[in-house]
Amino acid sequence: MSIHILLDEVIDTFTKMLRENPYERGLNNDQVNERIQHKKILRKALRTCVYGDKQAKMYVKDMIKDILIKQCKINEENIFDYIPFHNSNLLSAEDKFQILLFVYEKQYNIFALERFITEYNLDMPKEDKEGNYYYEITEEEITDVYDRYGGLILSFHDQLTLLSQKIYERYKGNGVIDSIRDMKIDGISAGVSGIPEGFGLDNFFNTKTLPASYDSIWIFYKGKSIHLSFMGFHSYKELIRVCRNIYRYDNPEQLTEQKGYLVAEAKDGARIAVARPPFCESWVFFIRKFDMVLQEDITNLITDLNYNLPIEVIKWLIKGCQVIAITGEQGSGKTTLLMSFIRFIHPSYNLRIQELSFELHLRKIYPRRNIVTFRETDTISGRESLDFQKKSDGTVSILGEVTTNEVCCWLISMSQVASLFTLFTHHAKTTDNLVIAMRNALLMEGGFQNETIAEEQVVEAINFDIHMKKTKEGHRYIERITEIVPIKEEYQKVYHTQKNGSKKSFCTRDIIRFEENQYVWVQDISKEGYKRMKEHWNKEEVEEYQQTSRKWRNYEWCKR
Repeated sequence: MSIHILLDEVIDTFTKMLRENPYERGLNNDQVNERIQHKKILRKALRTCVYGDKQAKMYVKDMIKDILIKQCKINEENIFDYIPFHNSNLLSAEDKFQILLFVYEKQYNIFALERFITEYNLDMPKEDKEGNYYYEITEEEITDVYDRYGGLILSFHDQLTLLSQKIYERYKGNGVIDSIRDMKIDGISAGVSGIPEGFGLDNFFNTKTLPASYDSIWIFYKGKSIHLSFMGFHSYKELIRVCRNIYRYDNPEQLTEQKGYLVAEAKDGARIAVARPPFCESWVFFIRKFDMVLQEDITNLITDLNYNLPIEVIKWLIKGCQVIAITGEQGSGKTTLLMSFIRFIHPSYNLRIQELSFELHLRKIYPRRNIVTFRETDTISGRESLDFQKKSDGTVSILGEVTTNEVCCWLISMSQVASLFTLFTHHAKTTDNLVIAMRNALLMEGGFQNETIAEEQVVEAINFDIHMKKTKEGHRYIERITEIVPIKEEYQKVYHTQKNGSKKSFCTRDIIRFEENQYVWVQDISKEGYKRMKEHWNKEEVEEYQQTSRKWRNYEWCKR
């Protein structure tokens, strides 16, 4: 039998519950008040469970169980008509995965998926016909794991829980990803591969063998993008339903053809990005989660040999109130590293943060610190928000991501005159690229006419570039910590020239590099850099830094 029959019955029962008039049932006042209160709780739960409210979700699922038993007469015998728990050959790979995840979740909670993937090495790279590596968890692998796990014997209560989950995810949940949505992973995306609806499928000879975009589900796990090819939404209608619901928490906007995309925040702080045609070739969504544990402790992120070396250098740069850019590709760990810096900032400094959407939630990690976060809205631009921050008693400015020319100009201005120091992220591949991008922003938006003067403004404002890297296997590390040193003497500018032959107003010095799977000390911070940092240290900190820097020069770190 189809689960859709049960789904229709559940929806119909909930509708009757909400429409019921308790005054027409001949009840006493206490009973009437009880029914009214129950309707309020149910109505609120049905409304908020969509937004990721776990308590509301549990309440609705318990109600579904009750309906299945009392209204649909589900029992230990006929439950197999809907999910064939008794015969693994009849179970789909999707069903097997949900059962396995349920078993793991009972023991490992939100770490269930991580434990499951790790235990069976499901995140190992595969090789295609051309010799390229990719990541995928296939139907065959799920079936193999299910068989290796042995005959799973589930109680009727467990079976009923799985059935109610299957109904809930089609009714109010996020479809087939509902179970993995709350797991400890970096993110989930859907609709990002396969053939979109109306994509001229008639031109293909084997349309039945081509995957559709509604069956495209990927997870971002430990820096790896893994395709879950064994599961999907099974229809465009279901994918569109999830896309329309997933962004709605605390967001009154509608995803229309005119708007085309939305960026929102989920109840758990995850960033939700949704797009639709005609802006996008298909309906897609991206859920990006941020690991609070990694943000709080930098040693959970930087783990390679001599990891203390870059961490110590970063600590002294922060204590020295240096303007620092964290650069690197998307998903390399820039934002996570940036947030881990907070532990090194003096507790008396007030932090003011600018984001596209509220996703860092630093107050959860540091509830006793003076932290205020701002974001752009439809009516308030990033520039206006940043201008307001000048009046908010901020000491340190943190920009989640510098993307527009307007924000680049503000960053340079704030770094020089407003906040004590600034931390930000950028997608530049090299330090030279970073400086050039900032210089060009000043030329286009900042009113500068001369390239040299604009470049000099940039290199006076930004002191260090910490570049993050990610391997194909998803391993994240700091590739280098680079100092940006302004060149003041004309004869030095002649020596340091750019590719186009023009004189450079800066040079770069790698302080730390990642070489042969370990961090190594390259050279001292420049005299100018040390002098700037020293101004913000007390006598004890100056002595401590001098002792620590001697260790770096003597390579004592590499012996650890």
